[in-house]
Amino acid sequence: MLSLLCLMLFVPRVFSSSTLAGIFPQDPALRMGSSLTATCTVSPERGLHANTMYWTMNGKRLPSSTYDLLSPNCLSVTLHHLNGSQQQSGDNLVCHSGDGHVLAGSCLYVGMPPEKPVNLTCWSRNTKDLSCKWTPGGRGETFIKTKYTLKYKLRWYGRERECEDYSTGQRYTCYIPRDLALFTPYEIWVEASNQLGTATSDVITLDILDVVTTDPPDNVHVSRVGELEDQLTVHWGSPPALKDFLFQAKYQIRYRLEDSTEWKVVDDVGNQTSCRLAGLRAGTVYFVQVRCNPVGIYGSRKAGIWSDWSHPSAASTPHSERLQSGSCEPKPGEQNSTLRRELKQFFGWVRKHAYGCSGMSIKLYDQWRVWLQKSHKTRNQVDSIRR
Repeated sequence: MLSLLCLMLFVPRVFSSSTLAGIFPQDPALRMGSSLTATCTVSPERGLHANTMYWTMNGKRLPSSTYDLLSPNCLSVTLHHLNGSQQQSGDNLVCHSGDGHVLAGSCLYVGMPPEKPVNLTCWSRNTKDLSCKWTPGGRGETFIKTKYTLKYKLRWYGRERECEDYSTGQRYTCYIPRDLALFTPYEIWVEASNQLGTATSDVITLDILDVVTTDPPDNVHVSRVGELEDQLTVHWGSPPALKDFLFQAKYQIRYRLEDSTEWKVVDDVGNQTSCRLAGLRAGTVYFVQVRCNPVGIYGSRKAGIWSDWSHPSAASTPHSERLQSGSCEPKPGEQNSTLRRELKQFFGWVRKHAYGCSGMSIKLYDQWRVWLQKSHKTRNQVDSIRR
């Protein structure tokens, strides 16, 4: 109701038969901390004396100590050290008759001019559109309505244009759906304006092909590698939106334990759509995510922008038979202890270098793991027969 009141009240310079009171100044814009003296003047036709009138701000009556009777038909109020407006539509300063009727009103816009917008970044999902986001400068709060306008133009020619779609569901973002040129840079900036001033961000220059991102990889599946208790295989599909473009994709994988919040990242995946994770903990649930970075779209020499991470997929490694059977490592004096110790040291090195998605010695490592598990299983069966 208070916001609508500012639209309904009209303050004339000359009274008419239909308008018998007015406030001056009408709807001023003021910086925080400033002072204001406003006057409410009534027509003699109202038959009111100014000493019977009073003022309210946002529905709260102002103390009479702030009033000054200027004439039988004019009452002023002085406000010092004004705070920022409680609502962006303005604070409602209203003049009332003694019986409470509204005589006139004015909206006060008290705030600060905008500061230079910062952190302007843009990205494209299909080389035909462009989305941009930014952060208001300073603390971001101006207390009055501030308009942000994203502007862009071709760097060497073309007219200045404005982004029109701000309905993306996120504040300080804008979406350009079409009519963008490739193989030529754009200049892009943001202008912020309100009743107290304007501010302009730094201009960024970009080529659409250099800021392409994708949807996260789809169909991410995690599965066991046979009975190897310390490995999992991850498979995924390429983002469908860019399958027709001439590009190579880089992928990253991250994984964590079920009861942990700490992710481990595998960077050396390259352009393949599968990966072997080695060196994992036996009998443990792992959560895995994948993301994509398009590279070389239409010959661009720059990497694109990393996509969001895919939805988590999960799988568990097999339980270790050594743990299940309670068997121990051979004691130093047992047969073949020296050979086993040397093999353990050697394949420990192989295991270290087979970490992540590297294919180095992975087949040899797999063969050794299978042989070792069979060896333990055979020994456990013999031990059971002897018992």
